[in-house]
Amino acid sequence: MSIMQTTDLRGNPEAASFAIPRATMSVASASEAVAEIIADVRTRGTEAVLDATERFDGIRPSALRVPAEELERAWAEAPAALCEAIQISIERVTAGHRAQLPTAVSTEVAAGAVVRQEYFPVRRVGLYAPGGLAAYASSVIMNVVPAQVAGVESLAVVSPPNRDTGLPASSVLAACAALGVTEVYAMGGAQAIAALAYGLPESVAGAALESVDVITGPGNVFVASAKNLVRGDVGIDAVAGPTEIMVIADASANPATVAADLLSQAEHDPNAASVLVTDSGQLAAAVQTELAARVGATQNEARARVALGADHSRIVLVDDLDTALRISDRYGAEHLEIMTLNSREVASRVRNAGAVFVGAWSPVSLGDYCAGSNHVLPTSGTSRFAAGLNTSTFLRPVQFIDYSEDALREVAPHAIAFAKAEGLPAHGEAVAARFE
Repeated sequence: MSIMQTTDLRGNPEAASFAIPRATMSVASASEAVAEIIADVRTRGTEAVLDATERFDGIRPSALRVPAEELERAWAEAPAALCEAIQISIERVTAGHRAQLPTAVSTEVAAGAVVRQEYFPVRRVGLYAPGGLAAYASSVIMNVVPAQVAGVESLAVVSPPNRDTGLPASSVLAACAALGVTEVYAMGGAQAIAALAYGLPESVAGAALESVDVITGPGNVFVASAKNLVRGDVGIDAVAGPTEIMVIADASANPATVAADLLSQAEHDPNAASVLVTDSGQLAAAVQTELAARVGATQNEARARVALGADHSRIVLVDDLDTALRISDRYGAEHLEIMTLNSREVASRVRNAGAVFVGAWSPVSLGDYCAGSNHVLPTSGTSRFAAGLNTSTFLRPVQFIDYSEDALREVAPHAIAFAKAEGLPAHGEAVAARFE
C-alpha cells in the first residue's frame, strides 16, 4: 500500500526543473477577516481581544496577563524530564545564538575618513507561541533566546488560552519561567498580533500592554495574515506557511529512519509537506512500506495521513544526486535532510534551505528542540532570499560617519560633482560651505 504518491523523473532530461507543488494556504484569503479583527482591537482595545478570544478559543479569561504565581506553578509542577529538556535546550540554543552576534566594524577609507558600523538591539519585542493543534514550549525558547542574546530589554510572550484553565499551555508557561520571562499573555490569533503591534490600555489586561517594535514566532494562517498586515508599523520575522521537510537520500539510507522523519513533520498539520528525493527505487519502495507500518501507530494518524497523501507530499525518483540537489535548490525547503554517502560533501553543495540536517544522526526533530539551531525557519520557498530567526532579527546596524576637515577637503570635489550631475546643487553647497 502506497502512503505517498511517487513521481518518477528517471530518464527525463527536464527532471532538474521539476517544481514540487506546495500546499495552498493563502494568507490573502484570511486578510479581510483579519483586518476587521485588527481594526476592532485598535478601536476597542482589551474588550475586542476578549471578544475574539471567546469567539475563537471558547473562553473569556478573567485577565489576559498571566499572574506570576501561575508561571512559578507551571515550572514547579512540570515533569522533571521536561524541565531538564527545557534547560538543555536553553543552554544549547543560547550557545548557538551567541556565536551569531556580529561585532562592530570600523573602516578607515582614507586618512581621517572613518566609517563605523555598530549593532543595537530593538527595545521591545512580542513573541508568539502557537497553541492550536499543539502547544510549543520549544517555540518559546526559539523566540526568546535570540532576543535575549541580542540584548533586547523588554519581552512579551503571547499564547492562546486553554478553554479549561484560561491560561496558555502549562509547558509554554514553564518555558517562560525557565527563561525569566514574566510578561506573558493568554491570547492568540490575529487579536494577539494586533495587541502586540498597537498595545492595550490598562483594564482586564492586568496592566497596560505596551506596543512592541518587532513581532516574531510561527502561527496559523490568521496569525501569518495579521503579521503581514501590521508589517510596516512593526517589524516581523516572516509570514510563515505550513511546515515542510525534504529528504535527499540514496541507497545507503535506512528506510525506517527516512520514513520516521517524513512522518515527524506530517503530524504537524494536514498542510505539512513531506518530500523524499532519491536515486534509489529500492529505497523508495522500502520507505513506502515503513510509512504504511508507522502511520497507523502514530498518535496524530489522521492529520499525518492527510499530509502524506496530499499532492504537496511525494517521493521523487531521479537519476542521480546532482539532479536531486537541483530540485532541492528550486524547492528551497524549510528543513532539508541529507542522508547519503558522503553526506557532508553533498550538503556543502546546498544553496537554498532554511536549515540543513547532515547525515543519519541529525534529524529535523533535533533542530526542533535542542540542536542549538533555531526552528523558526523560512517556508514556502522563501529560503531563496530569507533566513531563519536569529540574533540579527533583533539587531539594527547603524552606520557612523566620522571625517576630519582634511578628509572632507580631499573628497569634496567628488561629492560636488555628484550633486551637479543629479541636479541637487544644495547638496554640493552643503559641502563647499564648510571651506568658505
